[in-house]
Amino acid sequence: MELRQLHYFLEVAKLQSITKAAESLHISQPALSKMIKGLEEELGMTLIVRSNKTSELTDAGIVVKEYARKIQGQLDDMTTILNDLTQLKRGSIHIGLPPIIGSLFFPNVLSAFHKKYPNIKISITEYGGAKVVKSVEEGELELAVAVLPVDEELFDVYPIVEEKMNVVVPQEHRFANRRSIDLMELKEEEFIFYHEDFALHDIILEKFLEAGYHPNILFKSSQWDLMSEMVAANLGITILPDSICNKVKSNRLHILSVNPTIPWDLAVITKKDKYLSYAARTFIDFIQHMHES
Repeated sequence: MELRQLHYFLEVAKLQSITKAAESLHISQPALSKMIKGLEEELGMTLIVRSNKTSELTDAGIVVKEYARKIQGQLDDMTTILNDLTQLKRGSIHIGLPPIIGSLFFPNVLSAFHKKYPNIKISITEYGGAKVVKSVEEGELELAVAVLPVDEELFDVYPIVEEKMNVVVPQEHRFANRRSIDLMELKEEEFIFYHEDFALHDIILEKFLEAGYHPNILFKSSQWDLMSEMVAANLGITILPDSICNKVKSNRLHILSVNPTIPWDLAVITKKDKYLSYAARTFIDFIQHMHES
């Protein structure tokens, strides 16, 4: 069994497609299929059930995936530690960012960080909040920015932003003359809501359920600018963080504080007990100090 076989198998398992994995790995599809077939023959078990559209893991494939991920993680840690021993201010970081968070804060952060540390390369993967947390847990990402709370038994947490959520209504709305609103008063409203992939979906939904009802969700989106434009077009109302409200302020929208308060706290998270590279530690220190100043 070769490490390369496990690496290629993990890519197929991640993308659930030999075709897509071959493109990602920059090898031919027949070569990848042959390598996976060789791994299956060596183990004496079928790992992947192939169809025209997807490649699904068998029970044996799921077991191999978990062990291959652990092996890959240990190899990555070894490489990182050896690189750090050189004491050179260089390296790479793989960061996970939910799209809403990335567009708000990170262009300026990344520009300032690159200016100070030009030899550290940054790779960004955009996932919804729930998936970005899972990817850190599984070792795909070294660190990520997430909406709190997260399981602090699994993750080390480095807070960077503390904000609250606000209700956004069109200027013609019956609540547009108000400064604040109670969740109970929104029972009859139609909402532009967050997609299920985003942490804010569950956080806000839980607040509604605590208030005693399920919100009437008309549309779901992962783009805050689209959400605010739909509100401005009088398609419904939404709930957005302070920072986004400051960006979308216009004479077509009215912003109200909400009771009870819905926090929007962001943090960099890393997996507990996992070695952090010099580059990752440098980035965490940099972003925390940047938001404190």
